[in-house]
This record gives sequence, structure tokens and C-alpha cells, in this order.
Amino acid sequence: MTQSRTHTCGELRLSDVGKTVTLSGWLENIREVGANFAFLVLRDFYGTTQVVVQTPELMAVVKGINKESTISVTGVVRERESKNPKQPTGEIEVEPTAITLLGRCRFNALPFEINKSRSADENVRLKYRFLDLRNPAVKANVVLRSQVVAELRRRMTEEGFLEITTPILTASSPEGARDYLVPSRKHPGKFYALPQAPQQFKQLLMTAGFDRYFQIAPCFRDEDARGDRSPGEFYQLDMEMAFATQEDVFSVMERVLPPIFAKYGAYNIASQAPFRRIRFNDAMDLYGTDKPDLRIDLTLRDMTALAKQTQGFAPFEEAAMVKIVPCSGAALTRKQIDKLCDEVAVQAGQKPYWVRMDENGALAGGVAKFLAGHEEELKVLGMVPGSLALIAAGDQNGARKTGGVARKMLGAAVPGHMDEKRYEFCWIVDFPMFEIGEESGELEFCHNPFSMPNGGLEILEKAERGEADPLDIYAYQYDLVCNGVELSSGAVRNHDPEIMVKAFELVGLGEAEVKAKFPALYNAFCYGAPPHAGIAPGVDRMVMLLAGEESIREVIPFPMNKNAQDLMMDAPSAVTEKQLEEVHIQIRKE
Repeated sequence: MTQSRTHTCGELRLSDVGKTVTLSGWLENIREVGANFAFLVLRDFYGTTQVVVQTPELMAVVKGINKESTISVTGVVRERESKNPKQPTGEIEVEPTAITLLGRCRFNALPFEINKSRSADENVRLKYRFLDLRNPAVKANVVLRSQVVAELRRRMTEEGFLEITTPILTASSPEGARDYLVPSRKHPGKFYALPQAPQQFKQLLMTAGFDRYFQIAPCFRDEDARGDRSPGEFYQLDMEMAFATQEDVFSVMERVLPPIFAKYGAYNIASQAPFRRIRFNDAMDLYGTDKPDLRIDLTLRDMTALAKQTQGFAPFEEAAMVKIVPCSGAALTRKQIDKLCDEVAVQAGQKPYWVRMDENGALAGGVAKFLAGHEEELKVLGMVPGSLALIAAGDQNGARKTGGVARKMLGAAVPGHMDEKRYEFCWIVDFPMFEIGEESGELEFCHNPFSMPNGGLEILEKAERGEADPLDIYAYQYDLVCNGVELSSGAVRNHDPEIMVKAFELVGLGEAEVKAKFPALYNAFCYGAPPHAGIAPGVDRMVMLLAGEESIREVIPFPMNKNAQDLMMDAPSAVTEKQLEEVHIQIRKE
């Protein structure tokens, strides 16, 4: 049996009055107002239409149908007496001549009310995601995602990029996160890995002579969830350009992204080219983070020298760094300040100190007694009468991080310091090539190991000879940041095998290990590779910003929960012993 409909539930208008139509959809609601009189709301993908039942025969049909069943309604369109201007179809209704049950909902009680599903427990929503997606507000995010992806494809194609898909089953490689491993049936004891990103493949495409590549690429990383990161699977606008510099990549992104943000975003103002360029070290000093929200006009100031002059306050005297965040017009109560400092501590791991400057320029509250006599120095650091300052003290990383969180929270709490309704982009550039690993205590790559160092082979050889500090080597790496969210990382790639080997030697990997871990890339570079550069903005994060959502799971059709579980499909799940035997796997019992 086939079903047809003449119109959708969001289509009918006054011009359709008198027509006989057939609509199909879900029975959203029924309101009985008499023995043989009821109002039905029929909903499909496109909208809702009111249906008025007025006969005993049709009332008998309707009484046997639960809400959220699918039905077909054939009837005549008429003008509504009581119009609803908030509804696109609010001027008409359908008087049915036939109602047919297409798919019965067999439950009287639903896990949640469809139009209020966003208020339900998240795990319940994810278990019944097919019901959650019936909520027009939830569905709208999926529609937005589709529109944005289509626009990205169109604009990248217009920029001369060719869409090429890369493998999903590949080799495991050290790229910064845990791999998802897939056992091989034909090769006992060996594994494929799901790609953390198409990094090596897109570089190989450049060496193969493809000039401009892109794809909406699925990426897989076994990492913990957070507000702007979904565990397991995510998508990015992956792109790479041959014979390109950092500025070439910036130029493309600055043409592609602002129109999309202005068109589809919750706000219609987006930064225009060129975006601000901020060096990594400057970002950390001024904003306490390499993901600054430039909608906030506050900055961190260094008061380490002043803090050393204070008497009797050990946290200032002993700190390696002290950062102050002055904020004018902060008419907050003591209770509000204490709450703000506690919230900063939750995010940063340490609590900031605070001090006020009253309208007469005198210090009060918090650590005022330790700073007394230094009012003029504080004014040079940005404090003005009527201002509040939060102060972070500790080692360099701690002071910057606490100051950065304090800046963000002050900007949101004090009126006039944050222009919320806009998208502010910036490039963070000149990242350190190397860092000392927190866990290992050894020299490690700071970001992408495939990046070109600023100074090339010469600076790496100097570091090897002890003539340069590896921590002072910078790379042609860059991040694209919007409203405090890192949209993507990118780099000018290291396309010279000699430079590649030398960079890995500094972190303890010899040429043989580089060849073993990255055989295709190393070999390709030995056959004449072009200079190339690229970037990969996260599609999920982009849509999250455009939709004005706080959680990335709100813009993913079928997301996992925070524990990397698909509650709807019950994944991960156990498999049979036969399946394990076929791929040569034995479960080791704890």
C-alpha cells in the first residue's frame, strides 16, 4: 500500500480554502471539546496544521489513536474563526472526511513531551533520540547543519577546491589522541585504525599533484567529552593547498566563513577580512588563553613586579607570575564577588584574589591592605575609580589560566564589557614547536608534528648542537578561534624529509622510527613534494556557534553521551565468541 499527500502540514494558506487535501504526519495533540467535537494538531517535517473533527464516526476513529501515531487526513480546507498569527498555517484548518491510521504509537505515556524534550534528562533524550528529533527546535539544528555543510561545499568548490574522500580504515599513527582500533580478520594480530584526521592522506594528495583538496571529513578519536567536543566521531571541513603559504590559507577561510556566519548565525554580524593575527605568547599574556573571546574588551596585565613590593602576603611575594584583570564599572556586591571567585576556581583550579578602587581612588576589600600605597601603579595597570580587579598568582601557567578564566567571567558578569551578539574571529599564530610534556617531563611536539619550523633545518640543527633552546623554536602553526571557541588548527606542512627527521630526532625518534611510523609520507616527500599548507575547521563546533548552543551534542543528529555510549543503539556492546575468533581476539578477564 502506498500513501500520498497533496500538501505538507506547513503549506496551506487562505488561498487554499475550499480545496480537498490529504495531509500525513504525527498526531501531536488532541483536544476534545464535546461529545463529537475535537481539535487535532497534525505535525510533519514542515510544520503543523489544525484539524477539526465534528462527526461521531470520525470521533470514534480518533479516540482509538494515541498521540505520536502517524495518520493520514483527507478533508476540506476552511478559514479558521479563531486565527493564530504565530503559526504559518494559523489562518486555516482542515475539516476531515477521512482519517486513516498509518503507524500506531503503542504507548499511552511518552518518555517526555515532544515539544519540551530539551528539558528532559539528557540520557533519556539520547535513548529516545528518534522522539527527541521530532521536536521542531531540535530538528531545526539538524536542518541548520545540512544547510551549512551545503554552503561550505559550494563555497569551497567555487574557490577551486576538489572534494576527495580519504580512507576510513588506515594505519595507527601517533597524532595526539587515542586511536579506535579495528582488528584484521585476514592478518592475525594486526589492526587498522580509524583516522583521527585525514592529515597524512591530504598531504599525500598534495605530493600526488592535486592542487586544492577538501572534504567534509569524519574523524575518530577515543577521548573524553566536553561541551565543545563530542567523544568518538566528529566532522571537519578538511582542506589543503599546494604551493601555498600561511596567508593563502587565511585568505581562503576569510572569504568562505564570514558570509556563512552572517547568513546562518544567531547573530548577523561576523568579522570581515583580515581577521586579527595574535601571536601565541601574546594571547597567553593578554587573555590567559590561546582561545580568546574578543567580544570581551578586558585584558590581563602583568603585576609581578608590583606584587614583589607588597609586604606580608606570601602568595604575591612567592609567585613566579601575578596577573591582574581590571574591570571598570563593576558594581558587584561582596556576595557576587565571592561567588564569581568561586566559579573561577572551579574552572581554573585556583581562586583569584580581588580588590576594589572606590570613586575617590582608594583601595578597599579583598587584598587591599597589602596593596595600600600602590594606587598609582595600579592605575597604570588599568584600574580606575569605581573598578574591580581580580588577581591571579602562581606559576606562569597557573596565573595565566586563572587570569584568563577571570577575564571571561568578569566580561560576562559586568555590563558593557562584552558585545555578545556578534562573531569575532582571530588567528592565533607562531605556536611553539616543542614543549615539555606534563606527564613525561621530556621534550614533545606542542601541536602538529608535521608542521614546518620557523627557521627550517638550520634552527633544528642549532637546537641539536645546543646553540638554541628547542622551546624557543616556533612553527608555522595557527588556530582559528571564534568567540572563545577553537574552530580549527592548521599549519604550513613540513614537506622536506630531512627537516622531518631532524624534528623527530629532537623528541627522541630516529630516522628508522620515522620511516616505520610514517612510511607513505616519508617516501612521498623523497619524490619531490611541493610546499603545502592547510586547515580543518570543525563542522560540529561551527554549527554549535551558529545555533547559539552551549553543548555540541545539540547539533549532532545521533550523538553519544558523555561516557561515549550510544544509548539508543546500545553501543558499545558485547559480540559473540565466534565474531571474536574470526578476528583472532580473546577477551582477557580482569
